[in-house]
Amino acid sequence: MTATGTLGTNGTPGGQRIAAAFGRAASENRAALIPYVVAGYPDHETSLAAALAAADAGADLLEAGLPYSDPLADGATLQRATSVALRAGATLERSVALLRAISSARPNLPLVPMCYANQILGGGDGRAVATRLAEAGASGVIVADLTPDEGVGFEAVAREVGLAVVYLIAPTTTPARRAEVARRSGGFLYCVSLVGVTGARASLPPSVRGLVASAKADSPVPVAVGFGVSRPAQVRMLVRAGADGVIVASALVDALGPDGRDVVALARLVGELRAATART
Repeated sequence: MTATGTLGTNGTPGGQRIAAAFGRAASENRAALIPYVVAGYPDHETSLAAALAAADAGADLLEAGLPYSDPLADGATLQRATSVALRAGATLERSVALLRAISSARPNLPLVPMCYANQILGGGDGRAVATRLAEAGASGVIVADLTPDEGVGFEAVAREVGLAVVYLIAPTTTPARRAEVARRSGGFLYCVSLVGVTGARASLPPSVRGLVASAKADSPVPVAVGFGVSRPAQVRMLVRAGADGVIVASALVDALGPDGRDVVALARLVGELRAATART
């Protein structure tokens, strides 16, 4: 039984690994950095190289997008990368193999794949895919279009296999709803910084400071902010606002260049973003 009774996944082994990563960052007086890679972009081997480069350049956790043909939350950059990955032969099986390879090479790095409900549930309870993700080394999973109302059954499955189920809140989430989502989120609470899809932004809305403060007041788990974050100055702003973690996705895919192969540039940006997570 978890701290939230029969609901929630924060007490799972995966949730504990995620908590430890946030704890290590906090002990160093900084926020956790969570880079994102698209599994299989531009191909399996290069996406593995990008993931390991991000790990070595300062990732505290790693989010891996599992390519899907209808990525509702993704903006143009991630849609393009996903399309390239699918054309290159990306499948769920190959994405799981990528997670396994990353976990084997960097066993202390918590992996949190991001997917959609059709990919993981497929009209069932999600047990088959959740089991494969856990066996591959995932600590948690973000199901972008799964709400806590619909996630009770999947949470039960995730508890059995040891995964944390990370839920999302948005600027439009009401205070009462935000508190309930935070209570149910495992590992961390994903705080979407803006209304819209993913994509690097030149600036973040000023309202994000209040959103972070409100989320932290409601959340028993760390609050990580994503969507639109692209540069060190934005990371510093979110850290000053009190974010426990910062998620960067599209900017890192952009850093790989038009062919998706500039792993050195990606690592350089991860290093710059990591330096910006300091609270001093």
